[in-house]
Amino acid sequence: MRRGSFQDETVDYAAVGATQANDLLQYPPKGSLPAADSWRIGSGDDRFATASEALLSWGALKGAGLRVSDVRPAQGPAYSGVSFDSEGTPVAPSRLESDQRYDADGTPYAGPGTTLRVHGRVAGMRADAELRVIFVIEEARRVGFALGTVGGSMVSGEESFMLEWRENDEVWFTVKAFDRPVGLLYRMFKGFVRRRRKALFAGYLRAISPLFATPGS
Repeated sequence: MRRGSFQDETVDYAAVGATQANDLLQYPPKGSLPAADSWRIGSGDDRFATASEALLSWGALKGAGLRVSDVRPAQGPAYSGVSFDSEGTPVAPSRLESDQRYDADGTPYAGPGTTLRVHGRVAGMRADAELRVIFVIEEARRVGFALGTVGGSMVSGEESFMLEWRENDEVWFTVKAFDRPVGLLYRMFKGFVRRRRKALFAGYLRAISPLFATPGS
C-alpha cells in the first residue's frame, strides 16, 4: 500500500481535503459550488491497473484538454499526514518509501506535495492554474489523489479523483470538486462555473474510460 498526504498553507483555500467528505454536496465549503459524479468504467484487475496508471500520470487532466507542465515533486523525504478511507474518514497514512515514478516523457507521476501548472481552455474560457497534490492513495483496490489550487486560477478549490475496484469486480471512477469563483466573470455568472465543471468531468471520463460516449449514457 502507498498512501500519503500533504497540507500546506500555500494553497489558496481553507477546506483542505473537503472533497473526501461524504456530505460535500449538502455542505460545501462556504462560497463554493460542489460537484460529484461516478461512472462504471469496466471490470477486472487489468482495467483497474490501466486506469490507475493513466490517472497517476495526469491522464485525466490531459484528457480534459489541459496541458500539464512544470511538474515538481516535493523535496526531501516523502510527506505523511492525514489521508482518508473510502468513507471519507481521516486516517493516519503509512509513510511513503517508494521511488518517484515517471512516464515515458519523463514527467513525474502524482505524489503528495507535488506542484504543477496546467494551461488551456475549458468551455471556451481560460483554465490556467498552479496546483498542488494534497494527498495520494494507492491501495490494492483503491487509487486516487486530490488537487488543490495554489493560485492563478479562475476558481479556487479542490478536486479529487478516485478509482475503486469493487468486490463485484466492477471498476468505478469518481470525481468530486468544489469551486469558489475568483475571476470577475465567474463571480458574476456562476453558471459559467457549473459549465466549466461539467466540461471538465466529461474530459476526465473520456480520458480514463474506454466505455465513454456521452455523460450519463
